[in-house]
Amino acid sequence: MKHKILGLAVVALCLVASCKSDKKEAETIVEEAVTETSTESTETTTDRREPTEVKEKPAYFSEKRKVTMSLESKSGSTTTGNLVFKQEEGTVTMIAVLSGLTPGEHAIHIHDKADCTSDDGSSSGGHWNPTAQPHGKWGDAKGYHKGDIGNFTANAEGQGTITKITDEWCIGCGDATKDILGKAIIVHQGTDDFTSQPSGAAGARVSCGGIIE
Repeated sequence: MKHKILGLAVVALCLVASCKSDKKEAETIVEEAVTETSTESTETTTDRREPTEVKEKPAYFSEKRKVTMSLESKSGSTTTGNLVFKQEEGTVTMIAVLSGLTPGEHAIHIHDKADCTSDDGSSSGGHWNPTAQPHGKWGDAKGYHKGDIGNFTANAEGQGTITKITDEWCIGCGDATKDILGKAIIVHQGTDDFTSQPSGAAGARVSCGGIIE
């Protein structure tokens, strides 16, 4: 299973990096990676908390939904990518496949608005923070934004992947504290330090894409 997942990720990276690649084909491969993966990926963050008591499941728990999207370059960069979000049994899995980055660590966040019209990505607003928490590393007891995905590493060719699995998001459930539809994915030039307020001093927004169906 692990070899198959890694193989899919490698193929997807090649497709994204190629200027002649077919977008729909790349998106299909990324979608297949979501179907195949559990918690195994190049870089994975997982937030699956065991309930301490039996609670009634939310209405959207049994609803399966999927959003596939692409990222466009911003701030004079060459950074692009393809993402897929898949919701199943109350959990959302995100897989991002990115290229055109400078080698090293980069921050990736969810921002307030699915608006990538500005050249620098500023039209997407600040971090998505529906619970009015301070910026921080995901899971920090001191607080964190629902959009604080974190950092990932681009290789020497400027390619990187990141997977996140959480029950703190939903797709179109209507809960303002969880619903990621209408938001944007932003990739930054720099690294999130998880300390600086309000956004982690991650630098320029080098890629942007709206989370829309």
